[in-house]
Amino acid sequence: MPKAWIQDRKKEYYYKKAKAENYRSRATYKLSQAAMKYHFLQRGDVVVDLGAAPGGWIQAARKIVGKTGFVLGVDLKPIEPFPQEYVRTIIGDVTEPETLQQILAFLPRKADVVVSDASPNISGIWEVDHARQIDLATQALQIALSILRPSGNFFVKVFEGDLLDGFVNTVKNNFEVVKLIKPKASRAKSSEMFLLAMKLKSHSRVIEQS
Repeated sequence: MPKAWIQDRKKEYYYKKAKAENYRSRATYKLSQAAMKYHFLQRGDVVVDLGAAPGGWIQAARKIVGKTGFVLGVDLKPIEPFPQEYVRTIIGDVTEPETLQQILAFLPRKADVVVSDASPNISGIWEVDHARQIDLATQALQIALSILRPSGNFFVKVFEGDLLDGFVNTVKNNFEVVKLIKPKASRAKSSEMFLLAMKLKSHSRVIEQS
């Protein structure tokens, strides 16, 4: 059976599943599958979702943290509001310093988890797209280091490529446990992966390139 056909069916499966279960994006399952396996999201957590539009990851996080938690979604694009009082969204650019101040103003306390599914505008030039994705992931890491509590967790999208090892080493300087994972909802032929970093080291606040 052709691999491309299998992958198209897989993509279609999660798309239809998201529609049937009233999720805003098939990407919802990427976060929920990873969280279920690695337990980096817990009930009552304060979560910041960077690059959150249209809100699929917010839905996944909200379901896990429940009413005792808090979820803040951040994106350049407006996100359709959620009715729950413990879910908030703001318009902001993760590459701009003022966005960090906006985030801090909304949080009830230091975040337990920062997640990011942010992607660049895809140019089709692989080296360019990879570099842009790693830059976005680095910006998300910088925000995470500024808002996470000690022992907090970080989950971010990356693309495979020659810059990935350097980024992984940077994250390892700041977290006790670092893994590269690929949830079932990610297409196998895609270069998309996710970096999971757990247990923020208490001294970590500055990004040091390795």
